Amino acid sequence: MRGPPLPVRLYRGAANLIAPLAYRRVARKLEAQGIPDGRLKERNGHATAPRPEGRLLWFHAASVGESLSVLRLIAHLGERHPDLSFLLTSGTATSAQIVAGRLPPRSIHQFAPLDSTRATARFLAHWRPDAAVFVESELWPQMLMQTGAAGVPMALVNARISESSARNWKRFPATARFLLSHFRMIHCQDDATAARLRELGLENAEKGMNLKSLSGELPVDAAALEEIRAALGARPMWLASSTHPGEDEIVIAAQTEVLRRHPEALLILVPRHPERAETIARLIEAEGLSHARRSTGGTVTVDCQIYLADTLGETGLWYALAPLTCLCGSFTPVGGHNPYEPAHAGSAILHGPLHANFAQTYPALDAAGAAEAVAADTLGTTVTGLLEDAVRLAAMREKARAFAEAQNDGLDDVALALSKALGLG
Repeated sequence: MRGPPLPVRLYRGAANLIAPLAYRRVARKLEAQGIPDGRLKERNGHATAPRPEGRLLWFHAASVGESLSVLRLIAHLGERHPDLSFLLTSGTATSAQIVAGRLPPRSIHQFAPLDSTRATARFLAHWRPDAAVFVESELWPQMLMQTGAAGVPMALVNARISESSARNWKRFPATARFLLSHFRMIHCQDDATAARLRELGLENAEKGMNLKSLSGELPVDAAALEEIRAALGARPMWLASSTHPGEDEIVIAAQTEVLRRHPEALLILVPRHPERAETIARLIEAEGLSHARRSTGGTVTVDCQIYLADTLGETGLWYALAPLTCLCGSFTPVGGHNPYEPAHAGSAILHGPLHANFAQTYPALDAAGAAEAVAADTLGTTVTGLLEDAVRLAAMREKARAFAEAQNDGLDDVALALSKALGLG
């Protein structure tokens, strides 16, 4: 492989120069989000766990969605290769907190090192991975170069490159080819990404399954599920999941409309980032609605109109409970969130028009009758109509579950392709 092009060399110098400042910033952020002091040094490449004996396969993901998308793949690979151990790295506090209780056997989580020469060198010297898998678009130049220089075979899975990102890559095609040529296998989650990468000269870019379709059902606390079901009784309810700023107002207004025809109805509102709960609570109060917060011990009482589910790791509980989910991140330009999670739970799905992260999945769900696209100002009317049409809602729920389960056969194909590309045997 030829040496790095000029933009990569310039990046390397700048990244090394600002590394101490970057570490202080990310360490403060992790500490503020509840990460113990002892783990902060992982971001500087210092391991806080011993390397397992034998072969080690390293997975690197950006944050929550990417980390969760590979857990089932890791478990499947662990069954195929009982001599393998697994290291999963990510960069956010939320990803670490959520995957902590869901890691497959023989798996360890660590925070990824900053993309500096020293931090990455420390990381690689300790963990000595036998192969590495990078997820989606989390591509750090020094991490790729040093891992490749160490002779570690690498694969990129679930790759997704938007049209705007592709335009940026085309401005520096040599840089794009240099970085992406480190991968023996490039598995793309949609046809558009595969085509864009092949235009850049990456002939090994191939369309495959979206790994988020293979992640399976989220875990559910059975006791908590029964407790809330008992408190709800026969009340109609719906869920607004993973709301972002600008969407809380939309779903609160929709609930106000639902309450006009069904004054006993409950909305469970799950913010994507629980630290926004205080702001959302004020929005609810400004609309004159009653609410309770799960993080402070609030419960679903008969006079609770919105239940603010501001906790981590309980999304599976809400999907299992809700017959109808409005999946947010799709009314503002976030790009949409994983629709397979509510679909696996048999929850019918409503969503907004902005779903670039799942550009092929949402239209397919809509076409299958498992989901429906709605505008912000018609959400309340649509929710009301579905809560009043038990037959249609039941049909949507069944179609959602069937759509999700139909994806499961692809897991073995991905595991087999990875094993072959990385020489896992």
